[in-house]
Amino acid sequence: MRYPTLILSVICMAFAAGTAQAEKRVAFVVGNGTYKNVAPLPNPSVDAKAMAAALRNVGFEVVEGSNLTRDKMTERLLDFGKKAQGADVALFFYAGHGIAISGTNYLLPIDADIKSEMDVKLGAAINIDLTLEQTMGDAKVKLVFLDACRDNPFAAKIKSNSATRSVNVQTGLAEMKSGEGTLIAFATGPGQTALDGQEGGNSPFTRALLANLTQPGVEIQQAMTKVRAQVNEETNKGQLPWGHTNLIGAVYLNGAPAPGAVAAAAPASGAKPGSDVELEFWRSIKDSNKPEEFNAYLTNYPNGQFRSLALSRIASLESGAKDATRNLSTGIDPATFKEEANQTTEDQIGLDKGQRRDVQRRLNGLGFDTKVTGQFDAPTRAVITRWQAARGYPKSGYLNRLQHKALLTEIVAAAPTASSDEERPAPKRRAPSTVQAQPQAQPQQPPPQRQYSNPGPDPAGAGRFIGGVVGGMLR
Repeated sequence: MRYPTLILSVICMAFAAGTAQAEKRVAFVVGNGTYKNVAPLPNPSVDAKAMAAALRNVGFEVVEGSNLTRDKMTERLLDFGKKAQGADVALFFYAGHGIAISGTNYLLPIDADIKSEMDVKLGAAINIDLTLEQTMGDAKVKLVFLDACRDNPFAAKIKSNSATRSVNVQTGLAEMKSGEGTLIAFATGPGQTALDGQEGGNSPFTRALLANLTQPGVEIQQAMTKVRAQVNEETNKGQLPWGHTNLIGAVYLNGAPAPGAVAAAAPASGAKPGSDVELEFWRSIKDSNKPEEFNAYLTNYPNGQFRSLALSRIASLESGAKDATRNLSTGIDPATFKEEANQTTEDQIGLDKGQRRDVQRRLNGLGFDTKVTGQFDAPTRAVITRWQAARGYPKSGYLNRLQHKALLTEIVAAAPTASSDEERPAPKRRAPSTVQAQPQAQPQQPPPQRQYSNPGPDPAGAGRFIGGVVGGMLR
């Protein structure tokens, strides 16, 4: 009986391979790192080459490029747009600098020299929304991966040159919604910045994509859940990929499971409550302080087993945001956004153990979870880096006087609770006595309430600018 089973397995594998070959799969893969007007990025070209190779191995025709100028990038986009017409699967991968202005995301060629919002609007950057619409709009399935949420030096230039205008230059990229048959994945959450990784290697997000995206028999939603978990663990919860999906069927990049095999998890739009993928998804976000991550869960699992918990968590977080009393940009010394911090600047503050605990408590109260130990260990450094990135301060994981002062001015509606890991004084020993005194009940007094600070959301921008000239280029 072994031989008929073996023959049947071979036939199934051949059928799956034939199906994959029959599909028209086209990918755009570009990594920009050698920027001419700002410091270069070490990983994007390495990320792009690795991703292009992985996609070719599973049947994609790849339009590839590294370190492209605006003109060269436009040429590649035109080529990709033509080849993606009528494609079964069109995939867009970009690694490099990106920027969000007034809620619109842009990709940056290596010759970009952006000093103001006008430079972006006149075509120095490439509008992502228009690009995806023009190049991938005709494909049945559209997969978008943006490893472009890095700390962007152009943002500071635009802010410094826009003193008299209302312009909203965001940290990281802005949220994007997916249309029917589309999956969009960011290296990290909206408004957050992602890590680059070691020089010569891959970024954490791309490394996770390479490890999971083209695994045989793994559905794309299951793969992305594993990507989230891997990046979250690798960065010590300092970075959590975010996405939005509106796929209407199962998508496999390397063949569907063979008949009779244990079925992979269903796609998010039709996933059954209680599936392993749903449970893994929930575990990756259950301790989050970001409403968008719970909204992503509800989008993927509208009838999921944790639906009521997700709704309750969203309501709690949004209530806290409404109670916030401070605008982050008010009363902050402008030098806070420029002055670097390191071990020396932190030593100059002279924080004792109690003050370090206070810093950790405040970070917890602001949604940047860390243990309150009075020790600035590696996990605390990672949390400080996340706080710095969210506020637009230079990222280092260390504090200086200006950043410490800014942290002390942030007020939260409810005082953060002390961590169970916080050191407590040992009880004093009583001298032995031959006389047993009767204990007197002491009424417990509630601890005094302290006012901390909670930032709440950044102020909204002055409208959405529909910029970029790629739409015109691709007409």
